[in-house]
Amino acid sequence: MALLIDRIGELVTNDPAVGERPLGIIRNAAVVVRDGRVVWVGPRTRAQPCDEVWDAAGRAVLPGFVESHSHLVFAGDRAEEFAARMAGRPYEAGGIRSTIAATRAASDHELDAHLARLAAEYRRQGTTTLEVKSGYGQTVRDEERSVRLAHAHTAEATLLAAHVPPPEFAGRVDDYVHLVVEEMIPACAPHARWIDAFCEVGAFDAEQTRAVLDAGRRAGLGVRVHANQLTAGPSVRLGVELGAASVDHCVHLSPADVDALAGSDTVATLLPAADFSTRGPYPEARRLLDAGVTVALGADCNPGTSYTTSLPFVIALAVRELRMTPSEAVWAATAGGAAALRRDDVGRLTPGSRADLVVLDAPSHVHLAYRPGVPLVAQVFTGGVVLPPA
Repeated sequence: MALLIDRIGELVTNDPAVGERPLGIIRNAAVVVRDGRVVWVGPRTRAQPCDEVWDAAGRAVLPGFVESHSHLVFAGDRAEEFAARMAGRPYEAGGIRSTIAATRAASDHELDAHLARLAAEYRRQGTTTLEVKSGYGQTVRDEERSVRLAHAHTAEATLLAAHVPPPEFAGRVDDYVHLVVEEMIPACAPHARWIDAFCEVGAFDAEQTRAVLDAGRRAGLGVRVHANQLTAGPSVRLGVELGAASVDHCVHLSPADVDALAGSDTVATLLPAADFSTRGPYPEARRLLDAGVTVALGADCNPGTSYTTSLPFVIALAVRELRMTPSEAVWAATAGGAAALRRDDVGRLTPGSRADLVVLDAPSHVHLAYRPGVPLVAQVFTGGVVLPPA
């Protein structure tokens, strides 16, 4: 059975070879889908007849958003912490510890139900590929169940046992790193694709981060790093050295950091909703883009510093606060996220890609930034199947 998605006013393919640069836009377009994959894109006047037709009614269609940085396995919330921060208290990494306590106390069923609810929120807002991290358990049992639950929802599960040192290891961070390396990684690696670590003051230093990431690599996991969020430091260059797929946050960058990224295939994943929520400085996206660095955008959904599942909101923030163009921001939230996950089957709409599409209630992708806060996602296709309404 072949499905024709017809009468697309503006089709974003993310392939400049097939349409207008930089997003490979085809106007008055159509897409043909078979067996969950895109098999043809082009002007609608050249489309072949199909078994089924779905009418886009002149609206814009783009690839499903790719979220490459989220923390969805947790319990409780930190609304009071957010209110205090808005009243003037600065953000520090230690706030994570309250979520650790709530997560440890929750049942598997409670954690899974909450994860499923947030994943459904993401999908309704156009996200069709989702990375999910652990990191709020920090015992062998709790990290193992966290990545196991994440893996039940996505192939992009990440072990973030090295989030912050848990309270019982206060003053004994090296002992906790030893536990992560010797016990947590072997127990969790069968459920994960990635290893991550938070290299930051109040979390883990460069030597400790290297130990965790090297152990993850030996266990067959790809590398990701929480890098340079709160302070300048060595984590971006460490990530590049270790061949990380992505270094995330990238708020405080030195010229050497930018040069290292520009000379590598490591993606800089920017998370402006976290900076919005913490009233912190925003990353300098223009500096990275002008240097030729590959940039992704993520929502960083977590209970403490970015409790949002909306990549359209992140796109609008990136255009307004990071000085990205609408086209750059849309690319970063689709193809950029795919690059951060080292995926070539999502984040684009070209023959062979997954048929993950977002239909906007708008004539152009520009409206994602032009109309911030408006629910413009009219329809979502995952694997060529229309997502049912909530």
